[in-house]
Amino acid sequence: MSSASLLRAAPDVIATAARRVMARCEELARVSADAASIERVYLSPEHARVNRLAAEWMRELGMRTWQDAAGNQVGRIGDPAAPALMLGSHLDTVLDAGRYDGIAGVLMALEVVRLLRVPAGEGTGDGWTVPLPFAIEVVAFSDEEGTRFGKALLGSSAVAGTWSDAWWDLADADGVSLRQAFLEFGLDPGRVGEAARRPDELVGYLEAHIEQGPELDRAGEPLAVVSSIASARRFQLVVEGEARHAGGTPYDMRRDALLGASEAALAVERICSAEHHIVGTVGRFEAFPGAVNVIPGEVQFSLDLRGEFDGERDRVWDALARELDEIMGRRALRWRSREVHSAPAVFCAPLLQDVVAGGIRATLPPRSDAPPAIFSRAGHDGMSLGAVTDVGMLFLRNPDGISHHPDESVSAGDVAHGIRALAEAVLLRGTERI
Repeated sequence: MSSASLLRAAPDVIATAARRVMARCEELARVSADAASIERVYLSPEHARVNRLAAEWMRELGMRTWQDAAGNQVGRIGDPAAPALMLGSHLDTVLDAGRYDGIAGVLMALEVVRLLRVPAGEGTGDGWTVPLPFAIEVVAFSDEEGTRFGKALLGSSAVAGTWSDAWWDLADADGVSLRQAFLEFGLDPGRVGEAARRPDELVGYLEAHIEQGPELDRAGEPLAVVSSIASARRFQLVVEGEARHAGGTPYDMRRDALLGASEAALAVERICSAEHHIVGTVGRFEAFPGAVNVIPGEVQFSLDLRGEFDGERDRVWDALARELDEIMGRRALRWRSREVHSAPAVFCAPLLQDVVAGGIRATLPPRSDAPPAIFSRAGHDGMSLGAVTDVGMLFLRNPDGISHHPDESVSAGDVAHGIRALAEAVLLRGTERI
């Protein structure tokens, strides 16, 4: 892979682009359902507001814009008849979110378009500083997190053509169904299939994203190539015992569901921490009936299980299931599980890994070793897009690795490096200098 720069932009121009990204991240952070934190979920008034802002910024760059049939905001520039290289990420958030997860990737993609386009009469004749054989689309996906309806990747699943009618009955905490929310947002559930893209319409998908872990920060590296995106399975588990009087029931008669579920949560940590590239998390835990003087008769809890390879992930789940059988049998409890999400591992295309690596090489000082490559333990919209086109990703350093939290961070300097690397990757993909 050549490390020669193809981008015609001075460092001060890229630094200005990075400052604009940081300022717009702050602007979008103020679009929230909660005045004290960042909360922006699918098909909400806040979703509509950030789509309007994104559309305004896209039009500012000369892009044709539209909101697709699933509520994703899209901008396109280039030959209308050509396939597109898609850039993007998401604008929705978890509850009490940070400013950069997803959002920085959308805004960086817009700055790449700004760097690569030229005013009419000043460029190559096709609107680009270097001729490109494809159009560019920037997509602000609408529901990567799954915060409202409990199902992640809804917006990108629609684009990938993998929308399931079974999702229409999903409901939020207020009992509003996904179908009803579509209608209230102004979307037609019967037309969601129109968001789907065909493989021949795309030449690939590239996403810039903050790393949601500490590997780059620990290594002192600003950027990395993403090698793959974790496979994931999520479960809702229920442990059943017997609710009885807390004072009157001796220990040899207790069937305490909370103690069994607690032992199960510790088993998740013990088994997963002994495995390579397997992460298990119990994120929700609720005991019933929830009285201080009643032995818990039922506990409901969640399990999020991720791995680099599907087979390893499934093997660990089987081991956990055997462990839960042992725990509950020993404690005279019953348990059951319901799988609520499953996604296979997505491996970034070798070609797109190469162009991202080439982009990083053109951005940073000369080096003899290859840019770092990282397996993403977090899920991303690319997991859906992998069903319809090749996927590539660029990670940016996240100090201390904290994410899904208000302290989530990225520096303007690293954003500048990331914008430059992503723009170089686009040019490398277009010129096939690999």
